[in-house]
Amino acid sequence: MSRERAARFALFLGLWLILAGGLSGLVFGLLAAGLATWASVRLMPGPMRLGDPLALLQLIGRSAAQTMLAGTDIARRAFDPRLPLQPGLVTHPTTLPEGLPRDGFTALASLAPGALPAGTDEGTVVVHALDTRLPVARDLAATEALYVRAG
Repeated sequence: MSRERAARFALFLGLWLILAGGLSGLVFGLLAAGLATWASVRLMPGPMRLGDPLALLQLIGRSAAQTMLAGTDIARRAFDPRLPLQPGLVTHPTTLPEGLPRDGFTALASLAPGALPAGTDEGTVVVHALDTRLPVARDLAATEALYVRAG
């Protein structure tokens, strides 16, 4: 196995272990990592291009924190009898080109508390927010900045 494929396999296996919360399902994790490695080599041949490693770690930490915040925020709102919501659309201007770079960013944006990307339109990402009083636009800008540095 080449170093490139080994690095991809390790990346996918690490992601599996994070999502699984440990060694549970390791056999399936090895299988999933193998299939993901094969697919990534076929779909994106050549060396992986990594940007700033510190930004990548910050992006991973931010994404994990936003996932936890999103889960607790949604649960809190679901059990609150007043259901404090002010839904609406928030637009975020982006310089990311269409395709994989923008798709990756919108996937990360879906981890923000109460936010769900609803589409893109000529240099703008449109996000449906459960509460437009939250700093959704500021969070999207911070996530995109880290995403660009990490990429």
